[in-house]
Amino acid sequence: MDTLAVVLEAPEQLALSRLDLTAPGEEDVVVDVEWSGISTGTERLLFTGRMPPFPGMGYPLVPGYESVGRIVQAGERAARRVGERVFVPGARCFGPRDGQPVRGLFGGAARRLVVTAAKTVPVEDSLGDQAVLMALAATAQHAIAPGVVPPDLVVGHGVLGRLIARIVVGMGAPSPTVWELNPQRADGARGYQVLAPDDDPRRDYRCICDVSGDSKLLDTLISRLAPGGEVVLAGFYSAPLSFAFPPAFMKEARIRVAAEWREPDLAAVRALIAEGRLPLDGLVTHRRDYASAQEAYRTAFEDPGCLKMVLDWRNCQ
Repeated sequence: MDTLAVVLEAPEQLALSRLDLTAPGEEDVVVDVEWSGISTGTERLLFTGRMPPFPGMGYPLVPGYESVGRIVQAGERAARRVGERVFVPGARCFGPRDGQPVRGLFGGAARRLVVTAAKTVPVEDSLGDQAVLMALAATAQHAIAPGVVPPDLVVGHGVLGRLIARIVVGMGAPSPTVWELNPQRADGARGYQVLAPDDDPRRDYRCICDVSGDSKLLDTLISRLAPGGEVVLAGFYSAPLSFAFPPAFMKEARIRVAAEWREPDLAAVRALIAEGRLPLDGLVTHRRDYASAQEAYRTAFEDPGCLKMVLDWRNCQ
């Protein structure tokens, strides 16, 4: 069994390549992918070669951790059934090519995947290609730690920032403010306001959630905290972060890093979506056929008007 996959051969070098698949086991399922999303965070760093050292890092590799498709084969002990539509947060199922290994760092951008059934998540058919947002929604939920003050300032109005703001609103918490510098991304607020930082006079935020990935922003964020406030680093930062200690000392500021989502985060966002408290519309802004993958990745990384790009694999054989 084989598949057509997006392969990053090296930084700035992307191609579609036919790869062998590992044989499925008794607890595995085979998924025919319908759509896969392109991440403008970690995948951009992989594409540009700026990704810091990371387990599994290396080229060539198959990117992607936002895939949705139908199960076409299920092992005898698999906890899923044929015909289910599922979200797949990546896979490591690719055999060597020309005797050389192909890394599955995330590994979801392919027409067909073999994955342990337990790693798949059933999704409603009604979501369509919006279901690729499940990983980002769970990441947004993870940034809002249980039992702590939810963000009242979100920095960045990309997809992750919008999801965090929508979740805060869906929780019934006070509507957050969102900072955004790019006027092209200022629209689309759902129950919250979007401001340029210079237009915001507040300096008493209790919790600031930064998804910008800007490693130079920490001093500015600390200066906007209320005493005892918290900065949550929910972006991915390719450069070292630093801050001036005296202002942080005077504020007794707390800094927390939010990493990858966990199973409870995914369960929480599934419930919010099912209850109608987390709308996903308006976030997938661009769609391309799988054959246009090179153009699609460039657009996703270079066009500020592109919030989420989705590759459509349905016509791929």
